[in-house]
This record gives sequence, structure tokens and C-alpha cells, in this order.
Amino acid sequence: MKMLILDNPWQAWAIAFAIGTAAAALLYAAKGTVVRRLEAFAPGTDTYLDDLAIKVLSATHPLFILAIGVYAGSQWLALPDRSGVLLARVAIAALLLQAARWGDAGIRSWLHHYRLRRSALDAASTTSTAALGFVARAALWLVVVLMILDNFGVNITTLVASLGIGGIAVALALQNILGDLFSSLSIVLDKPFEVGDFIAVDDIVGTVEHVGLKTTRIRGLGGEQVVFSNSDLLGSRIRNYKRMQTRRIVFGIGVPHGVSKAQMRAIPAILREAVEAQPQVKFDRAHFKGVGPSSLDFETVYIVQTAEYAVYMDVQQAINIALFERFADAGIPFARPAQTVYWSSEERAAA
Repeated sequence: MKMLILDNPWQAWAIAFAIGTAAAALLYAAKGTVVRRLEAFAPGTDTYLDDLAIKVLSATHPLFILAIGVYAGSQWLALPDRSGVLLARVAIAALLLQAARWGDAGIRSWLHHYRLRRSALDAASTTSTAALGFVARAALWLVVVLMILDNFGVNITTLVASLGIGGIAVALALQNILGDLFSSLSIVLDKPFEVGDFIAVDDIVGTVEHVGLKTTRIRGLGGEQVVFSNSDLLGSRIRNYKRMQTRRIVFGIGVPHGVSKAQMRAIPAILREAVEAQPQVKFDRAHFKGVGPSSLDFETVYIVQTAEYAVYMDVQQAINIALFERFADAGIPFARPAQTVYWSSEERAAA
């Protein structure tokens, strides 16, 4: 008489145990081998993908391997339909949980690598990337939990609808905070500016000191700290002076109405020579622009081939000195604001 255990002979149980043990041992050995090979290979490469693969594979839980071994061994047994379905659902749930662990480990490892790489350039961005990582991991685990519940036959339609209604209510209550949060993520991902950039927002000019989850702080030229909400900041026109490649300079001078025709014709050439004599400068134009109330006005345009403000000021100073010297040599005076008042004979007598 054969001894039966749950309607299976003991020989079948022994074979199932051997199959399950072999499957678990094979998976465990394969994981260890792949991780060791990657650990030996990773230091010789520049990419971070192999290091990321090591982190993900190292997150494989022994209980997952055990669950896969049990499911593999159970295939040798003649189990009731309910037991077979339950084991299949447990195996799928273990696979989903392990996939969530792999995804969680991958997100954590990538964000840690990103923060280490960016900390020297933009330390404030680590706060926003941490928030982005939390949102991504929370979404991952929420999806996996819903899939597991659906796998066990739970009707998740009502649950998803309830979560949607609750999410709408929370979003309406926290719309300003959520708006600033998503604006912060937009700043981190799109990078219209970074910490250390010199920007102008409307009539506020200063250096970006901090980009947080809700606010961005700018140190103004007067030394004061100006705080913007992230959504208000992205809704404004932002001029990022740090990313300038060149500077286009327009400046004007005036000479009195009494200069001679020869002097007036010589002025554009003098302006051109004064500009072209400067290094890192490209001359654009110099013209007699028009007649003002007390002067003949000339306009000059040139381009400084660098964004440095100090370089531009040095160039403009050198041009001004050269014009002062050349005008003195040519006998051309600079215009001064003047106004002529005409009196009638009665006003002169009264005076």
C-alpha cells in the first residue's frame, strides 16, 4: 500500500522537493555569479549602467527565490484546482513584489548617482530630485499593490475610482503647493536656470541661491534676498545673463550744432577706428543718427565677444578715452545740454 500525502505518493513529494531545491539553488547561484562578474567588470567602464545592474540584481530577495522554487516543485504534484490556482497567484505576487524591489532599488541608485554628480554644480537640486524619487517610488509600489490585489481576484475598479476621487479632492485642497512642487520639478528637469546663475525676473535682478520644493531664492544686487514661488517664477519672463555668449552694445555721443562739415563727416570714421582698436570686439556700425535739440547725435553699435561684464566696461572705457583724445586732436567738442531763451523787448525792459 502506497502512503499518500495530500493525494500524492511520497515519491512524488520527494521529486517535487528535489526540483524545488534545485530550482532555488540554480537561481541563487546564477544571481551570485552574474553579480560577481559585473562587480569585476564595472570598474573598467565609464558607464553607470553596469553599476546600476549590480544594485538591481543585489536587491533580489531570498524569499522570492524560495517562492519560485516552491512553485517549480509543485508542478510535479497533482494538486486540487484551488491549491494550484492559489500557488500560481502566490508565485505571481512574489514576482510582482520582486519587480517592485528591483524598480525601487534602480530608482534609489540612479538618484543617488545623480545627486553625487550634480552636488558640486547644483547642491539645491538634490531636494527636488529627492521629491521626484519619492513620487516615482510611491507610484511604482501603488501600481504593484493594485496588480497583486487584481491577481487575487479583488475588484479594484471601485478602489481605483475611490483613489481618483480622493486624489482630486487632495489636489484641489493643495493646488498651490502641488503647482509649486511640479514647477520645482520642471526647473530641475528643464533647467531654465541653475544655482549661481545671474538672472532678471521683471524688475528684480540677482543671483540664484536656492531652488526648493516651493520657492526659489535670489540674492539681489542690494544684498537683499528675494523669494519667488516656483509657479510665479516660471510664469514670468526670465533673462539668464550667465548664459550670454556675446554682448551687443549701443552707445551714442553728441557734438554741437556748430561743427564744420568736414568734422561731422570725420566722426563716423573716428568712432569706427576707436572701436576696432579694442580686442575681443566686433564693430557693427556708426552713423549720424539725427539732430537733437542741442546736439548732432551719432550712434555706434559693436559686439563684445564675451559675456563678462567687466570686460565690456573695460572696452567701453578704452573707447571713451580714445574718442576724447581723437576729438581733442581734431578740434571737435562734445555737446553739452543747452537751452536758448528768447525775451521780448517788454520782458527785457522789465528784467
